Amino acid sequence: MQSSYILTDTHTHLYYNIHTEKIVEQIQRCLDHNITRLFLPNVDRKSIVPVMDTVKAYPEHCFPMLGLHPCSVKEDYKAELDAIEKAISHHKIYAIGEIGIDLYWDKSTLEWQKDAFRTQVNWAKQLGLPIDIHCREAFDEIFDLLDELKDDKLFGIFHCFTGSLEQAHRAIKLGFKLGIGGVVTFKKAGLDLVVKQIPLEHLVLETDAPYLAPTPYRGKENESSYLHYIAEKVADLHEISIEEVAQITTLNSKSIFGI
Repeated sequence: MQSSYILTDTHTHLYYNIHTEKIVEQIQRCLDHNITRLFLPNVDRKSIVPVMDTVKAYPEHCFPMLGLHPCSVKEDYKAELDAIEKAISHHKIYAIGEIGIDLYWDKSTLEWQKDAFRTQVNWAKQLGLPIDIHCREAFDEIFDLLDELKDDKLFGIFHCFTGSLEQAHRAIKLGFKLGIGGVVTFKKAGLDLVVKQIPLEHLVLETDAPYLAPTPYRGKENESSYLHYIAEKVADLHEISIEEVAQITTLNSKSIFGI
């Protein structure tokens, strides 16, 4: 008999496969593993339509967020932001994301990335929505921005959190949940030691599919159905059942997204 618990993938790019047989199979594998809530962040204006098409195809399971990914912040970023803001006015969304700072690929765009981040945080505050933060090799920059922008309207998720225990506490203090993905299953990554020391009330689960597949699929294409490996790892670290992990992290996702 199938268990009745519900797992929530708070960050997946599942929509890359829309209008293919692949997405049909992936959604079914999600449902087979009790993963029935999937939150989809776009990355730029071109990815808005695939996100919304996926939501339209699977309205009971897929929920959109919209924003400009820091790696998509180029010279024309203001035009991208205008297009995304227009789309937000036409669609029901549940977060602004994914947004943030990425200094792994290109440090030269940092000031543009900061400007885009501030703009989008203001959208979120005006709309009463959470933000979904992408932070790669940029914790100092992100924390500086959050300290600058913090008020009682600033909240959300640190997507793909891979920081230290100190950084985890700082993010939590600023009003954020930590998005825990496949990295928690990697040997020597050290994230498992951090997650073990963070109460479950501060965590949500995610895959970031098709990226960062958990062990045993590390290095291969990720998919949202693999969320159960992440949930199992968190359950092991906290010495509780996967049902309890599912219950608490899904409740956390509801408190963030309002659905």
